[in-house]
Amino acid sequence: MLHLAPRGAQVVDGDFLRQIEGYSLTTAEILYRMPDHPLLLQAYIWQDYDQAPHFPVLQRFLDFWQRTLEGRLHTVRVASSRLVGPRDVAIARTLTHLH
Repeated sequence: MLHLAPRGAQVVDGDFLRQIEGYSLTTAEILYRMPDHPLLLQAYIWQDYDQAPHFPVLQRFLDFWQRTLEGRLHTVRVASSRLVGPRDVAIARTLTHLH
């Protein structure tokens, strides 16, 4: 069902609300074995909002994958803006020498 906001009302983006709840954009590179050729690896890129460091949304997706799909998981590599981000870097305003 489509909900329309009244004219002049401000609409809050759902992704913004999720970020306030502690979610951040998470990307996972999933390597899996091809069902017909198990020696070959195929890459799948998954991206959604999730909560670091436990990643419950990604865990549900991987559980679904293992239950439903034939391609056996090989490696999952995760990147999240909550793990490392620009706010972790600060510019030094002064430089001093001890010796």
